Order: sequence, then structure tokens, then C-alpha cells
Amino acid sequence: QGQLEESGGGFVQPGGSLRLSCTASRSINSIYYMGWYRQAPGKQRELVAGVTSSGTTNYADSVKGRSTISRDNAKNTVYLQMNSLKPEDTAVYYCNVLNLLGRTYWGQGTQVTVSS
Repeated sequence: QGQLEESGGGFVQPGGSLRLSCTASRSINSIYYMGWYRQAPGKQRELVAGVTSSGTTNYADSVKGRSTISRDNAKNTVYLQMNSLKPEDTAVYYCNVLNLLGRTYWGQGTQVTVSS
């Protein structure tokens, strides 16, 4: 079992929705930032959205208005609600966590496929 457990990926038709979840192990201390990146075949990994411990969020332009990131600090869990999904959202989505010591953690990735 890894330090970051992801769930929620899958297959969805264009226009559909998915909710990704990522829970960080209690062994990770002083979590500051939790976010999601994605990597499509043949492309570089890119930021999708992130949220700090105080609730400040940031989004890639490509998902603004269609996605919402949220966080439950008590559960060490970050959520990414994605709506109006497009085929170009197809990618492996990776959870990312940064703590106050500057250490970065990555999940193993969850596949999101948007296709008719």
C-alpha cells in the first residue's frame, strides 16, 4: 500500500463527470499542498488543479469552470470533481502532495478515459 491512495478514475462519455479522490497516509506529516496532475500519451505531465492547507486553489486554464478541487484536512484527502469532460481530458491522473519540509509525494496514477 502506497502513501497516496487514489480512486475514482474510469471510462466516461463526453459531457460526463468523474470524481477523483486521493488520501494521504498519516505517515506524511505537515501536508501543505495537495493537487492533481495528468499525463496524456506522448505529452508531458501537467498540473490540473491544486489546493493549499488554507484553501487557496489553482487550476489549469483547460479545466477552469469545469472542475472543482476540494480538500478534507481531517481525512488527509483531496477531491477533484470534473464535469463536462472532453476527449482531451483523457490521461493518467496523478495525485501530488507537498509537505512543509519540501518533500513531494506522487500517487501511482489513475486512468481517466473520455470517449463515445
